[in-house]
Amino acid sequence: MAHLIDRRENARNKSAVNRARFLRRYKEQIRRAVHDMVSERSITDMDRGGNVGVPRKDINEPVFRHGRGGDHEIVHPGNREFTKGDRIPRPEGSSGSAGSEAGSGESEDEFVFALSREEFLHIFFEDLELPRLERNLLTGIEQSKPVRAGFTTTGSPNNLAIVRTMRTSLARRIALSASIKKELDAATAELTRALADEQPQGEIDALRERVAALKHRLRRVPFLDEFDLRYRNRVSVPEPTARAVMFCLMDVSASMDEAKKDLAKRFFTLLYLFLTRKYEHVDLVFVRHTDNAEEVDEQTFFYDRKSGGTVVLSALQLMAEIVQGRYATGGWNIYAAQASDGDAFGADAGKSARFLAERILPLTRYFAYLETPDEAGARMSSLWVEYQEISVVPGSFAMRRVTRRDEIYPVFRELFRKDVGAAAA
Repeated sequence: MAHLIDRRENARNKSAVNRARFLRRYKEQIRRAVHDMVSERSITDMDRGGNVGVPRKDINEPVFRHGRGGDHEIVHPGNREFTKGDRIPRPEGSSGSAGSEAGSGESEDEFVFALSREEFLHIFFEDLELPRLERNLLTGIEQSKPVRAGFTTTGSPNNLAIVRTMRTSLARRIALSASIKKELDAATAELTRALADEQPQGEIDALRERVAALKHRLRRVPFLDEFDLRYRNRVSVPEPTARAVMFCLMDVSASMDEAKKDLAKRFFTLLYLFLTRKYEHVDLVFVRHTDNAEEVDEQTFFYDRKSGGTVVLSALQLMAEIVQGRYATGGWNIYAAQASDGDAFGADAGKSARFLAERILPLTRYFAYLETPDEAGARMSSLWVEYQEISVVPGSFAMRRVTRRDEIYPVFRELFRKDVGAAAA
């Protein structure tokens, strides 16, 4: 049996075990505090830890004490106003009026708890996943895991199967000692008869020697032999793995002002952190478009200030070209997230919707469209109207609108929650 000893050094006045216990116990309160931090942060601070406040009333624990019991009469020194049986009037200002007594009550601040970057991201994304993700063996990634495969007679001591070893030992002892026990029982019975019939002393001594020899043979059967040892056997088998690619399509045209771009970048920042945190084999392709689309790196995608006209179709066409050129084979799960204000000119909205329905959606596992209108309750854009007419498999296409910063994270969670693809399963 393996014993794991955690020898990591704790910081001064901190305990890793107690810290983990605290995180498990007050998980809901810490999760709510983490979610509230998102809308207040800038894009560059999204992946940092921070201090979260947990209301002190949420961490209070019940305390049991022995009651005093019985009747007690107490005389306080300096009492010149009251005698036994008097009723004390209610103090003035306690009925809720803003008197001099209003600020005399006691209160407690919330408990502040510092989260590390890893703890923050774990709580942030623990209940999210890529919808309809498929795992298979044809991804070209050699990955295996150890699987139990019975028992073997050789191995390391930490893999010793004690129960199976003792079972084998018992079976061996029964097999080796059964015939000896039969002979011993027969010799003992014969010795008893000889003593009862008063046989000659020589025959009795011979029988006693035989009984002693059989008992000695029985004692020589070992309780545990090297032959009995059994070890848990493990073999490596190929494990289904998942490879995914996420296309991030962002409209950077002139109609996307700084406020709208900030909303889109916040969404893609969360998406980037989510994918790099939870998945090992994932590619991200960043595509931005004005009247023409181009593939860019992460730095350019998030921080470049390019602007221009709007042709949504160009981004979808570039995505289709990249898929055919790089991800057509190899078992890739293809995903896409598009952010735009929906401002499409002329026939661009209809062409984009048809191209999406005919060319893009058959290739993707999931496509998310995020629209950033000018204000809440604004009329539906032409692109939104066209996208609404697309007939898709349930759970493979989703559309949401955001107008404020505090809406980004709830919408992101709604788009990538764990059960979002259950309808298509």
